[in-house]
Amino acid sequence: MIETAHYRIHSTLLEPLMLRQVPSFLESAFRAYQSQLPGTLTSSKPLVVYLFGTRQQWETYTRDTAGDNADIYLQIQAGAYVADGVCVAYDIGRRQTFSVLGHEGWHQFTQQYFAYRLPSWLDEGIATLFETCRYERGRFVFEPTSNMMRLGTLKLQSLEGRLISLNELLVLHPGQMLSGYNGDPHGAASFYAQVYALVRFLREEGYGIRLRAYHAMLHGAAYGDWPIDQALLQIAADRDMALTVGWNIQISRALFAHYFGKDPIAMDDEYQAFCRKITYPIQLKAMQIIPAE
Repeated sequence: MIETAHYRIHSTLLEPLMLRQVPSFLESAFRAYQSQLPGTLTSSKPLVVYLFGTRQQWETYTRDTAGDNADIYLQIQAGAYVADGVCVAYDIGRRQTFSVLGHEGWHQFTQQYFAYRLPSWLDEGIATLFETCRYERGRFVFEPTSNMMRLGTLKLQSLEGRLISLNELLVLHPGQMLSGYNGDPHGAASFYAQVYALVRFLREEGYGIRLRAYHAMLHGAAYGDWPIDQALLQIAADRDMALTVGWNIQISRALFAHYFGKDPIAMDDEYQAFCRKITYPIQLKAMQIIPAE
């Protein structure tokens, strides 16, 4: 077990470099999560992470602890999950392990620190911001603009004319995309690529003109003061209640209307132009995604 300022890490991993860097990575991620908000959140309870050295160990732990959800988690081919506030991962190579820990770590952070659960587009979109990083002077610096996996999928969608409209994207969730959506063979990858672009759009486009509203929306989620329908808020606050497609649709539309004050249909052209702008330098070659020189 390794303890840091904000984490308690249980690991069977024996690779020296990874063991030395995991605590620094998680604390760097924690600071990056906090940077999404206008203020700092505090908690005396550590975030718990299980990092296994092998998939077999990960599967054994999952079967022993996940109950009825075990079969669902075991379908994950190479990744991690968060259950009851605990992040559970296994070694899939240094870069990819840090990528999934960064992504799932955001979900874990919101479960422990936020009063409300987030709609799918926002929760998954922000999580993708922590999938790429570089190591610098003992810390990890996150670089969402270098996320070639998401940018490459987005580029392919754009080239094939398969970009999902903003109005549709807001009300989708990953499960709806597993078998493809609107004829898109790339399934859930398309959803993640576009919510990645949407969060970046709200933070970056127009020199950050929507950044204050974005921060206010997350501040409301953290402190429990979204000014929307109380019936929706009760579900958002009750983490034992199953989320439904209907709730995701209603909460997404209500939040977007309140904080950004514009019909997503009217904003769609600007959003899709942003998608094309950020993928313009990306080249697709032999089905491999590479950055342009």
